[in-house]
Amino acid sequence: MSKLGKFFGAGRSSKGRAAPSPQEALARLRETEEMLSKKQEYLEARVQRELTLAKKHGTRNPRAALQALKRKKRFEKQLAQIDGTLSTIEFQREALENSHTNTEVLRNMGFAAKAMKAVHENMDLNKIDDLMQEITEQQDIAQEISEAFSQRVGFGDDFDEDELMAELEELEQEALNTKMTNIRLPNVPSSSLPAQPDRLPGGTSGVSSTAHRSRAASSKRTEEVDDIKQLAAWAP
Repeated sequence: MSKLGKFFGAGRSSKGRAAPSPQEALARLRETEEMLSKKQEYLEARVQRELTLAKKHGTRNPRAALQALKRKKRFEKQLAQIDGTLSTIEFQREALENSHTNTEVLRNMGFAAKAMKAVHENMDLNKIDDLMQEITEQQDIAQEISEAFSQRVGFGDDFDEDELMAELEELEQEALNTKMTNIRLPNVPSSSLPAQPDRLPGGTSGVSSTAHRSRAASSKRTEEVDDIKQLAAWAP
């Protein structure tokens, strides 16, 4: 029995059995396609052979040439039938493959839906709301803690700038007063002073005269220092 007969014979004898699986049906269809493809190759070779014989006999043996052309026509007719059968089988195979794919997709989606349902059965929407509210509260607390830490990072550095500027001005004023107090007049060269006699009238020695002049100069410098202090006190 040919493979094609086995295929259709198996279909007739399987009426009492359960329907074949998609994988089994697809395997049978592919087997049939392979068988018909080989048959097609054989017929194409026979067509070329008969055509060669017809050309060979030609007008020298018209009867043999005509017989070769007749066989060629029959083979071509069989080729056309096989082409139609292959197209039908190919369409059926593609439809079965699509159906099998859709069935698998549907089954997997149902399986996923059952798994999702099982997961959701253990979830309570009220508990979820409470959990999200608790998470929000904890985030707020964490934010407050972060802000509290950030405020205490500069502890002890919060000073009044106006007070600092006033203190700085006082320090500058004290420094200026000290500088003005330490100012001294330049020493006057002795050569610029008028010459004094070695002795004063009445027999006073030159040493006594020099001491007198030193006391007078010291008194003058003291007065000048007092004037400078008063000037520094008036200075803004």
